[in-house]
Amino acid sequence: MLTLQDKEFLASKGITEEQVAAQLKDLERGFPFLKLAGAAEAGKGIVVCDDAAVSGYLDTWKEYKKSNSGKIFKFVPASGAASRMFKNLFEFVDAEYDEPTSDFEKKFFAEIKKFAFYDALDKACKKTKGKNIDELVAEGSYKAVVSTLLDKDGLNYGQLPKGLLLFHSYDDGSRTPLEEHLVEGALYAADGAGNVNVHFTVSPEHRAMFEKLVAEKVKKYEDRFGVKYNVSFSEQKSSTDTVAGTMNNQPFRTSDGKILFRPGGHGALIENLNDLDADVVFIKNIDNLVPDCLKDETVKYKMVLAGLLVSLQKKAFAYLKKLDSGVYTHADLEEIIRFVQQDLCCRNPKIKELEDADLVIYLKGKLNRPMRVCGMVKNIGEPGGGPFLVYNADGTISLQILESSQIDKNNKESMEMFTKGTHFNPVDLVCSLKNYKGEKFNLPEYVDKSTGFISYKSKNGKDLKALELPGLWNGAMSNWNTVFVEVPLITFNPVKTVNDLLREQHQK
Repeated sequence: MLTLQDKEFLASKGITEEQVAAQLKDLERGFPFLKLAGAAEAGKGIVVCDDAAVSGYLDTWKEYKKSNSGKIFKFVPASGAASRMFKNLFEFVDAEYDEPTSDFEKKFFAEIKKFAFYDALDKACKKTKGKNIDELVAEGSYKAVVSTLLDKDGLNYGQLPKGLLLFHSYDDGSRTPLEEHLVEGALYAADGAGNVNVHFTVSPEHRAMFEKLVAEKVKKYEDRFGVKYNVSFSEQKSSTDTVAGTMNNQPFRTSDGKILFRPGGHGALIENLNDLDADVVFIKNIDNLVPDCLKDETVKYKMVLAGLLVSLQKKAFAYLKKLDSGVYTHADLEEIIRFVQQDLCCRNPKIKELEDADLVIYLKGKLNRPMRVCGMVKNIGEPGGGPFLVYNADGTISLQILESSQIDKNNKESMEMFTKGTHFNPVDLVCSLKNYKGEKFNLPEYVDKSTGFISYKSKNGKDLKALELPGLWNGAMSNWNTVFVEVPLITFNPVKTVNDLLREQHQK
């Protein structure tokens, strides 16, 4: 039963009583597992482009940019803190031993001078400890170096978001991921007039720091690349927070009696994406970056994905206009069916049973929705989601990006499909957000709300159920047209731990 105080609290967050009731119901009954039709693979749901196709899509994208046919954005989720990146170092600081013992710790100190943040850390050590890194290491004060890196009185890297950390070294100084995304934007997302729209989603406590860094750096990259940046920021909306539940599926309350709400995960960002006035949007994680010397392949395949997207979009728009006109032949309908089945990989097992009028309604519904082209890399054992052919609620089969939590571990057939997947999702998307009339799609309408998941947490020693919204590139985009394209492994270089920055790809 909600009290008056509860209702006032909900209103302040923009959350309705109906939402809370529905979320508590989800916590009680859980979410259904998805039914797989198979793993997507090369030639079966994943497009593999030959040299001619690559060249053609590059030309298509360059022409689209030059013509200013639509507004282009680069969208970067950047709110996550880097604390997990330093998990091993936090453990070292709390360990009973004082010198590096694990392979991870030994590698960190053996190659510490290779980190882009080394000079800043050395300076911080002198300021806070009165000695530089070499001196501290020589006397065995390894933990003093690490604490200076992580703590508030030093570089505070343990609490900052990844986007503000120094990742790569250059002759003219080190760059943060935020800067690397600005550079990427100039290389593949600038329109014909040289405008580059980049949007970062950030946490409220770090927004001012992001804005300050942009103000300091943006002119440098505008001058270097001859572009004009329009950098914008947004925060995850409090209205997308989800209610925490007790183990008995009642609202979990904090010590002051308030209902506990938690961020709904990256799926909440579908609202932020929906707020952009954009035709084409590139989406990429904040930490998947390479230095300039390796950017050519990344830029090339970003443009290939975009070129394929606008090619498919052009065909879909033409077919929708034809269907709207009412002037089409049976051969036209067969051609559109082939496009939906072969190019958009969406199949309806019962399509032959549809009368012409129902068939037209079906085709319009499948064509007139947001579209995304997603890069997929060959599976190298990274944790996370992958590309699959999945049965949808309407009985159709289409391409989806799934996480392991969406698969029934007790279903032998599904698990075999999942474990034998040949490709992995690197979060490399290019999206089309407007319809054939130039109107914005309302993206929340295309979310499959049955694809959230429940995790188990605790607060103040009490167990709770946490509700995750459908993931941004998972269930939040479930009812989009989806196309998968194989991209080279070199385009996938995430930084999950600080020592990943010592990999060759980040040291060029």
